[in-house]
Formats: sequence, C-alpha cells, structure tokens
Amino acid sequence: MTISIKSPEDQSRMRVAGRLTADVLDMIGEYVRPGITTAELDRICHDYIVNEQQAIPAPLDYRGFPKSICTSVNHVVCHGIPGDRSLRHGDIVNIDVTVIKDDFHGDSSRMFGVGKPTVSGQRISQIAYDAMLLGIEQVKPGGHLGDIGHSIQTYAEAHKCSIVREYCGHGIGRVFHEDPQVLHYGRPGTGIELREGMTFTIEPMINNGKRNVRLLPDGWTVITKDRSLSAQWEHTVLVTANGHEVLTLGKQDRETRNQG
Repeated sequence: MTISIKSPEDQSRMRVAGRLTADVLDMIGEYVRPGITTAELDRICHDYIVNEQQAIPAPLDYRGFPKSICTSVNHVVCHGIPGDRSLRHGDIVNIDVTVIKDDFHGDSSRMFGVGKPTVSGQRISQIAYDAMLLGIEQVKPGGHLGDIGHSIQTYAEAHKCSIVREYCGHGIGRVFHEDPQVLHYGRPGTGIELREGMTFTIEPMINNGKRNVRLLPDGWTVITKDRSLSAQWEHTVLVTANGHEVLTLGKQDRETRNQG
C-alpha cells in the first residue's frame, strides 16, 4: 500500500479544490425542492463547475459513471445516478460532489431535506452527520484509522442504527480514490497510523435498519436491502502537525468556526 503524503504546495491545491466542492454544495441547496428532478440538479451542478469554476466534475465518465454528481434518495445508500425522478415532500437526498482543479480533487457530500422531511429522515441525517464529525475528531498524527471507524460505529450503533461496511472513505489527491481505505467501523489503536500530510475522506453511510445493501443492475446504485432510510455525509480531511483540517467546509461552517 502506497499512501501519498501531500507537500505544502499540494495541500494548497487541495484547499482550493475542497473549497470549490463546498461552494457547489452551498449553491445547489436552494434548488433542492419538491418537483425538481435529480437530472436537473446534476445539470445545474455540472454547469456551475464547468462554466463558473472552470473546473472538472470528477464523477463524469469515471469508470463509466454517466453523470457529474451522485444523488441518493431515501433508501439509496450511495452512487445514485441522477435521472427523471422528481423529488417529493419528505424525501431526503444525499448530493455527492467531487471537483478537480489544477489536477487535485475535493470530495464532499451532504444530506438535504425536501420540503419538510419526516421525523425519521431528520433523525437518520443528523445521526450520520454527528457520526462523521466524531470520526473527524479522531484525526491527528499518531492516531490510527481504527480510531475513526470505532468512534463512528460506536455512536451509530448506540442510536440503534447500522454501518454500511461494503463502502468506505478513501485517500484522495491527484487521484480520485487512492490508499488508504477509511473504514467506518473498527477497533481503536488498529489500522494505519496517521501522518501529517495525509488526505482522505470520511463518509459514513448509516442505515436506519439493517446494514445489508444491494447493488442495482445499473452497476452503480446501492440500496438498503430492507429499504430502510440511509444517510451519508462526507468531508475531505488533511492530517496536520497538530491535528486536522477539514478542506471541504461550506460557508456556514467556515463562519461558525471563525466565530469560535
């Protein structure tokens, strides 16, 4: 396993790619409303990335993926392909964006509620968000990947939810998916030791029901086998000398951190 350590120049470029990725998610939020199709959301994001940001949407044609973003609605766990499906009141949808700028990738996803989400939709989205943050808190030099996974797993299972194990976070930089794999379950003190300059995603997929999933015939879309709701949040994280830096914070989170 070869894990790339990002130089200060690489890190600067990663910050730019991460900020652009967050900007796309900030932009698209107002369009997530009842009646819009996921294909329209994809078109809006594609045009913004290409025309406004002068950047590249990484998912488009990646291993044959046909669209520029992933849209995963309700019981879709990940890799949902945008299409003619119209969003409805009460839906929850994960929008996953990856932007390439100056050869470096930024990767992030968020949950959005459509209209007024259901209580169960709000709950699973919040649990997934909180689990991601707890995982990010474990990132520091000398820590281990198992610390991240254990923190996420413990929190989710304490709330009677389950962790999807077939899909995980990943190293990222010049390459979309590189080493290491970042599992969202595990034991503390195990796995690869974290070093300054590593960059990877933390992106737990949390199910309201059982953890089992199924891949649809399109070869991409993953759903919960029991059709329970699933939620996911994702950030790209840099290991720094003293801890970590989240490279894909949206405007609201950046302002909150600055005020703190």
